[in-house]
Amino acid sequence: MPLNDERPASTSTSTTASEDPSSDTECSDRCDSVTSSSDFEFSRQSFTSGDSSNHSSPSSSPPKVTTLDGVMASARDLVNLSLAHEIIMNNSFHVEQPNLPQNSLEKKVKDIVHKAFWDCLESELNNDPPEYEHAIRLLQEIREVLLSFLNPGANRLRTQILEVLDVDLIRQQADNNAVDIQGLATYIISVMAKFCAPVRDDEVKKLKENLDNTVVMFKEIFRVLDLMKLDMVNFTIQILRPELQKQSVEYERAKFQSVVERTPNALDHTTAWIKASLETLLAVPTASQSSGSAKSTPALPSPTQIFDTAYIQLLNWDHQKNVLPETLMTDEVRLRELQQRLKLLQTVASILLIVYSTIGGPISGLPGLADRLKKMTSVLLEGMHGPDFDLPEALENVSVQICSELNKTLVGCSYPAISPDVQATLKGQICSILQENNPIRNLVGEATSADREERVQQYFKNFLTAPNSHLTPPPVPGGLALIQAEIGVLGANFISLVNFNKQVYSPFYMGILKDLLFSGMPPNSPQKTAVATVDSQ
Repeated sequence: MPLNDERPASTSTSTTASEDPSSDTECSDRCDSVTSSSDFEFSRQSFTSGDSSNHSSPSSSPPKVTTLDGVMASARDLVNLSLAHEIIMNNSFHVEQPNLPQNSLEKKVKDIVHKAFWDCLESELNNDPPEYEHAIRLLQEIREVLLSFLNPGANRLRTQILEVLDVDLIRQQADNNAVDIQGLATYIISVMAKFCAPVRDDEVKKLKENLDNTVVMFKEIFRVLDLMKLDMVNFTIQILRPELQKQSVEYERAKFQSVVERTPNALDHTTAWIKASLETLLAVPTASQSSGSAKSTPALPSPTQIFDTAYIQLLNWDHQKNVLPETLMTDEVRLRELQQRLKLLQTVASILLIVYSTIGGPISGLPGLADRLKKMTSVLLEGMHGPDFDLPEALENVSVQICSELNKTLVGCSYPAISPDVQATLKGQICSILQENNPIRNLVGEATSADREERVQQYFKNFLTAPNSHLTPPPVPGGLALIQAEIGVLGANFISLVNFNKQVYSPFYMGILKDLLFSGMPPNSPQKTAVATVDSQ
């Protein structure tokens, strides 16, 4: 909360992190500055320890019985966890007024109720003598709002507000028809001017224009007070964010642990996610198995390999068929946006490859052409994942615009325009990228292949394994060079999300992995011995 003479700064930031590049950079720097070595030191101790009562490791075995109170407490913890995570990860996060759809039932009901209240107030004030019951209630509510803006130590101003807006005194004045509504409103506006953010100065000044119309005056005072309350909430978020970021890992881990302790099967989806990653790696034959060595101990992947493979699977996660792991629920929106952005970039790369391979020499090296084509294509394909988006029609429009831009550029550089036959070929190839086995899609890793790891997934895997990849991105594989800058930013955002998730939830992941690998194994089995030593390699 601001001091007595301190006013909250205006908050005009976007609620979407992807719209603020500096937000992504700050988030990436913060998350990557927390090295993962401490987690894996802890993971190694947890992984090799046989003492299940170790208090440094969160419990992954929730009770089998739950109660209504437990469910409600878990719901509160999840809300707090989600809100804190959003504040930490999204530097542009702020609270906004709800904007109800114009024809929605909720807005219609709200408008009817508000109109009825204000009509009742106006009717009371027009009586002879006037009645002030509703007006007094409004003044009492305004008093409470003004008091909520004060710091605990602002005793003088608190006393003044309580004296001027003394409800008992105002009731006595109303009984004698001696209430000075305009005088009280003038005082309220003067106090609001002390508390409001600079961005609200003009709106507070305009309140004095309505002093002659009591109903309109009260309406406007409450409207501005609602804005001031939002400003105060957003100011508080700005103040809390640095402290939350300092304690983010411990706070989120503790909140999630409380949910796990109260909720049966709270890690079922996370367990299935890690198990699928483990099974994927175990299905790949190792060198010793390929050579037919009968006496070799079955090689087990390290926890790092298992978790990195699991994170890579999120790039192609089908949200319609599969539920996200519980440990990633707070990042669901970010993961969806990352997936959609990645698919858009892959489609743009496919189109640009078609253009440059079809036209060839005349456009090679032309300054700015690739960026213009990239921007044009991205704009026309924006929202391509929406249910109502007509992708074939959009690709047709893209092909027409690209041909137009190419002709304009070539003619400007004293080259002949593209022939109609070449234009027809180019348009057909662009529209054909929707085909599953399109060779261009295979080149940029947009189509799947059973015997080949996708180029894009390999690139993101390199991001996870390379040291300081947020500062020095790994080399871009062939077919993605035209979107190198964009996919590099996307990779940095992905590694930032993954690193923070590892910091918070790696103890839970290690407990799950330990259960998956150790269940059913004899104490001194070769597999268990291999598991206990593999992470130290």
